[in-house]
Parts: sequence; C-alpha cells; structure tokens
Amino acid sequence: MSGSSNFRPPAEDAWVHTYKTLLPQWQSLSHSRQSIIPISISRVNQFDAGRLDIEMSAMLKEQLVKVFSLMKPGMLFQYEAELDAFLEFLIWRFSIWVDKPTPGIALMNLRYRNERALEARGKVRTGLEGPGLTVAQKLWYCVATVGGQYIWARLQSFSAFRRWGDSEQRSVARGAWILIQRIEGLYKAASFGNLLLFLYTGRYRNLIERALKARLVYGSPNMNRAVSFEYMNRQLVWNEFSEMLLLLLPLLNSSSMKNLLRPFSKDKSSSSKEDDFACPICQASPTVPFLALPCEHRYCYYCLRTRCAAVPAFRCSRCNEPIVAMQRHVNEPKQ
Repeated sequence: MSGSSNFRPPAEDAWVHTYKTLLPQWQSLSHSRQSIIPISISRVNQFDAGRLDIEMSAMLKEQLVKVFSLMKPGMLFQYEAELDAFLEFLIWRFSIWVDKPTPGIALMNLRYRNERALEARGKVRTGLEGPGLTVAQKLWYCVATVGGQYIWARLQSFSAFRRWGDSEQRSVARGAWILIQRIEGLYKAASFGNLLLFLYTGRYRNLIERALKARLVYGSPNMNRAVSFEYMNRQLVWNEFSEMLLLLLPLLNSSSMKNLLRPFSKDKSSSSKEDDFACPICQASPTVPFLALPCEHRYCYYCLRTRCAAVPAFRCSRCNEPIVAMQRHVNEPKQ
C-alpha cells in the first residue's frame, strides 16, 4: 500500500511539454534525412549517349558533304574544322539551348540537371527531379564544346603546318610547340582522372560537365534502356571479321592464290591455245602487246604497266615468275 501510495500519475499536459521539448530534435533529424537522395544512373547509358551524339554528328556531316560533292575536290577538307564546329553548334542550338536533350541523350532517357541549384536547395523528393541548366551554363557549354574544340583543332593544324616542332625553328615557335604538347598532356591526364572518378561515382562524363556541375539524370523514371543485343552481337562479329580480312588480305598474293585454285576450277579454257594469246589480266586480245620479261608472256601494255606500278614485286599471272622488265612484242612476218 505504501508503494502504491508513492506512485503519482503524470499531469494531463505532460505529453504537451514532452512534445514541445522533442520537436526541435525531431525537426533537425527529419531535415537531415531530407537531403539529396543518392541515385544510380547507368554509366553505360551515359557513355552510349555520347557515342550516339558522335554518330549523329557524323551522319549530318556525311549528308552535308554530299551536297558539295559536285564542287572542287578537296575544298571541304580545308574547312573541315569549321564544318564540325557548325554541326556541333546546330545540335547545341536546337537541343541544350531550348532545354531539350541532345539526340543521344534523349534516346538513353537522360537529361541535364543543375547540381548547383540542388546544393542550395538541399531537398529532393525522389532524386530525379531538379532544375535544368541555367543560361550561363548553356553558354559556357557552347563555348567549351564548340569554340574550345574548334580553336584547339585549328591551333594544332596551324602549328603542324608551320612545323613549330622542328628543331630548326626559332626559340619562340619551339617553345609554343612544347607548351601545346604539355597542355595536351595535362588535359589527357585530367580526363583520365575524371574517367576514374566517373566509373567510381557515376557522375560527370567529362571535365566540362564536372566544371559546370551539369549532371545527367533520368528524364522519366518509368522508361528503361531498350537496346537490341542481337544487333550489337552481329555488329561486333562483322567488325572483328572485317578487321581480320584487312589484316590478312595484304599478306596474300593474288597470283599465287589463282595458281593454287586453278586445278579446282571447272573452266579449263585457260589452258587452251587461244587463251595463251589473251592478256591474263583483262582476258582480252592485247591491242598494244607487250612481253613480260623474263617469262615472255603477252600482256596489254596498260594492264602490265599499271600492275607493275602498283605492285613493285608483281609476278606473272600465268607462271608466277617475278617480272623485272617489259618489252614491246613485234609480230614476226610469216614465211
């Protein structure tokens, strides 16, 4: 009874006092948890978006070159840097400048988000929303991607044309060449470091995006990356097969291959007497006959001349003997 008499129930407003005491702590804890939610953006999507943008620019360049195909050959080669800068400016003008993603970024369901605004705001609901790039960020993006690449390409071509790197040049040109090489080396080293950070964190593919705080995030959370792996596998197979052919074809001798496959050929007319008087290259009667020395087989002058000029160690298509000289064939008068 004594113990129960010492127990007193809490006051009616005790919970109100406790609530007011714990409210600041609860609010601070809730605000700390309402920071930016870390999201994982597929690194493959971001790399594929950049690759698709490069392919899109190459397609536009190919179509533009076809327009000037009837003009003087080699004219566009002198203005290739200006042409690339113009195409990059068009892509920037009709995509990023009007708050739209580039074609490659749109295909990968991505968009640019301003991370600086999120740092100031500090509250994100799902980790995908957020404002786009500001006008200043868009302009600096154009200056860095379009103007920077154009100036650097022109500077490299001008220095190579003027041969600044030759030791015979004056010290100012030589020093400028060394400075260009060092700047390029530092940029490549910084790009490699940024690549390692991107692979670790999944943010900012290049140095420009990191400097501008322009991050790629998903444009729609309900859209997945759709890629046909069957097409990718077929493309990889054909790519490897073409590289193998490009490696092996220069090592093969066409004349030796013909001689090797001649016994398996169904057409036996090559061994006939009429075929002996035909040019082995064009399979026609030589209009200006010439003899290949020392085997003395007859060829057309233009066929034999072009083959010997193209292949210094050209072999006779009939006997596979090296041709060292050529002589005009003179028909002997009949007795």
